Amino acid sequence: MATVDECRQALHDLAARLDAHVEAQGKLDLDRTVALRLTDLGAAFHCRLTGGRLVDITDGDDPKAKIALITTSDNLVAMVAGKLDLTRAIATRQASIKANPFDLLKLRKLM
Repeated sequence: MATVDECRQALHDLAARLDAHVEAQGKLDLDRTVALRLTDLGAAFHCRLTGGRLVDITDGDDPKAKIALITTSDNLVAMVAGKLDLTRAIATRQASIKANPFDLLKLRKLM
C-alpha cells in the first residue's frame, strides 16, 4: 500500500505532466473541481482542473467536486507512473470516475 505522501507526490507528478501536455498540445477548455478518493487509506485530495492543468492540490475531500476519481493508493501511483492504464483500471473496476458524460469526453484529450 502506497503512503499518503507517495500519493501526494504522484499527484504533483501528474500535474507536471499535464503542464507539459498543455505546452505541447494547447489548453483544454475545461474548468472543474476534482476530488481523488483513496479507498484503502481513507484519505482524499482535491484540486482544480483548469485549462488542462491541475492546480491547487490540497489534502481533504471535496464532496461537491464535479469530477471524482475513486481508487486505491497503489492504483493511483501505478496510473501516474504509466504502469496501469486508466481506461483498463475503470474497465476492471480498479478505479471509477464520477463525472458528467460531456466532461469525460473532454478528459479523454488528456489521456
